[in-house]
Amino acid sequence: VARVELRAGLGLVGDRYYGVAAHFNAQVTFVAWEVFAEVRRALGAHELSPMLLRRNIVVEGIPLNQLIGQEFTIMDASGAGVRFQGASHCAPCAWMDAALGAGAWQLLKGRGGLRARILTDGVLRRGPVQVQTDVALDASTITAPIARPRLPA
Repeated sequence: VARVELRAGLGLVGDRYYGVAAHFNAQVTFVAWEVFAEVRRALGAHELSPMLLRRNIVVEGIPLNQLIGQEFTIMDASGAGVRFQGASHCAPCAWMDAALGAGAWQLLKGRGGLRARILTDGVLRRGPVQVQTDVALDASTITAPIARPRLPA
């Protein structure tokens, strides 16, 4: 899609979960292109589309796991932006093995994307974007899985 319309507190216009209360913390889902590319390479399935990941927006160059619990704005080339609140990691399901190939679910664990709430209305268009946040983002961690919580030894 060339553009997507987002509504604060509701989701993506036209999405099947638009306005569904049970999806308050997942009004929009993001996935990193770099993670998808790694999975595709590992599976030797270069023809696969990121649409199979069942996420709303594919981004490149953004370490999504670092945005959990953070407010951030994504601005497109026009300077228009949409504000989000990173809610949680978007864990992959076992269906990924059927959609992408055996082993995909394991490869995506801890790097399945980001669930977020939409804080401002706006439109995002395909193309280069800029991210504004108060957190210093480290792009070298884009493909790193989220750290699993552990009890102290």
